[in-house]
Amino acid sequence: MKQFLVVVDMQKDFVDGALGTKEAVAIVPEVVRKIEGFNGTIFATLDTHFANYMDTAEGKNLPVPHCIKDTDGWQLDKAVAAALEKKGFTAVEKNTFGSVDLPALIKAAAGDEDFCIELIGLCTDICVVSNALLIKAHFPEMPIAVDAACCAGVTPEKHDAALQTMRSCQIAVK
Repeated sequence: MKQFLVVVDMQKDFVDGALGTKEAVAIVPEVVRKIEGFNGTIFATLDTHFANYMDTAEGKNLPVPHCIKDTDGWQLDKAVAAALEKKGFTAVEKNTFGSVDLPALIKAAAGDEDFCIELIGLCTDICVVSNALLIKAHFPEMPIAVDAACCAGVTPEKHDAALQTMRSCQIAVK
């Protein structure tokens, strides 16, 4: 069975930048350990916005410019980037919460083999849950899990609520 790890939006703006939190900073060492110990194919999503961010639907609802392509805040956290570079990964840029391209990339990488997927990253209650649900909708029979110790939400309460939502949708929470 093939194994996939999806590292969601471990970018500077979500760790310690424009939308960073102490909880996001705290998971970085666990995320690095998870990447370093993983034997399989890794995808890393990159929240990607542009100069017109404030004119977008997201910008009107979350008026904090973040992850503007090619800025420091758009870059992966340095420790996470170093771990990913050592293991090898496929970057997946997305301009919304969930990547509509990710399921096709997973399917292409899996070929005809069964697979399992684990998700880690930021923010549990926005992009992690969005990607987990998109993946589950595309692959309802494949095991999908999220590692709670390698995720952080906008707040601890929202993190817990997102984990509960994923459990309700038959996504395993480790």
